[in-house]
Amino acid sequence: MRALRLPIAVVAVGAMVAVTALLMGWPLERAVYLAPVIVVGFAALVGLGMLWVKVIVQQLRESRRPKLIMALWILGIGLLVLLSVLGVKLPREG
Repeated sequence: MRALRLPIAVVAVGAMVAVTALLMGWPLERAVYLAPVIVVGFAALVGLGMLWVKVIVQQLRESRRPKLIMALWILGIGLLVLLSVLGVKLPREG
């Protein structure tokens, strides 16, 4: 497994660069120049995601009714997705 570390890292960085170039509409050359920034950005996103998952799991463990809380969260997120797909625009103040 140790011998595969470097090739796996190269493939992972290449995938991050390619995905970023595709999503941002950049030429691949520009994304390659920004590869260190892209890798740090992906690491920050993964770290933030891990932190939020840990917080959610801890709060669910400490709550009295974790199934109800999860059901309400899933219902709320599902409602937001449904309204977005249907194209509902909420009124703005001012």
